[in-house]
Amino acid sequence: MSSIPWPFPEARSFVSALRKRGQERVRAWARKRQGRDPQTTTLRPGRVYNLPTGIGMTFGLMGFAMFLGSLNYNNNLSFVLTFILVGIGFVAMQQCQRNLVGLELTFAGGEPVFAGQAIRFRVAVTNTSKSARFGIRLYAPDAWSEIHDLQPGESKIFFLPVATERRGPISLERFGVRTLFPFELFRSWAWLHMDVSSLVYPAPADDAPPPPPSMVAHGHRQHDARGEEDFAGLRKYHEGDSPRHVAWKAYARSNQLLSKQFAGADTSSQWFDFNDVESSDVEERLSILTRWIVEADRKMEDYGLRLPGAEFPPAHGEAHRRQCLEALALFDGGSS
Repeated sequence: MSSIPWPFPEARSFVSALRKRGQERVRAWARKRQGRDPQTTTLRPGRVYNLPTGIGMTFGLMGFAMFLGSLNYNNNLSFVLTFILVGIGFVAMQQCQRNLVGLELTFAGGEPVFAGQAIRFRVAVTNTSKSARFGIRLYAPDAWSEIHDLQPGESKIFFLPVATERRGPISLERFGVRTLFPFELFRSWAWLHMDVSSLVYPAPADDAPPPPPSMVAHGHRQHDARGEEDFAGLRKYHEGDSPRHVAWKAYARSNQLLSKQFAGADTSSQWFDFNDVESSDVEERLSILTRWIVEADRKMEDYGLRLPGAEFPPAHGEAHRRQCLEALALFDGGSS
């Protein structure tokens, strides 16, 4: 239908604007009617909407035509066949709605990504009833999850991949759950307005200049990635420590994770300063800093980050990496 050219471009623009305005009014009406949903929501019958699909409309027109033919020819067998088909249609309509009623949906978070990558929001769907549910699918604007079946008491994670373009917080105003089961004659769906949000880091610069030279501190603890010197003792295990430095024998005795500590080595650390980046564009500076952090983390080097209004001392590990990238993602130009 979309391949057929419109005779008047103005008519096409008018229809498109009218359709968009209608969708916005329906969206506002649904939001006002349902309100804000909690992080765990169970679908009630009043939340599930039901309309015939294109196949269902064709099925209904065929049934009506068969009914008219049965009246015209007064054929009892034709009446029987028509009423059976109409009855199947009504049963399909009821079963399509019941396929969603009682489902429990819980927002399960979304891992931060770099700008330009698709963020995958996780939603756990649980079938709390005693009957199986078929053909369940989640959707959002320009995003669709895979179709799953749920057995009684089963719970599955649905992924909604949403494209990202810029850094900062990202959220979904709403998402939906739908089904076409059975026969695809009807479409049942429900809208949910949860607090579905995550964070988008700046995209790492492709052609970033080399970072500033490292600063060497003598006699500090040896980093996991820079060899070993004299054994100096044990310390509590920190996330990001190399498995090679874990004291496995001590773990077998005390069931506590400890890391080996070495002394007499030089530990180098780097400071990544926002004001030292040679660029007049704020976003380009953040992209360069992101590239430096990613490369330093990959090499397991200690690094610190200085931003206007915030400072993160040199460290390493996943927690430090996430903290620095979050600061870059939320950077507003002068304060943290």
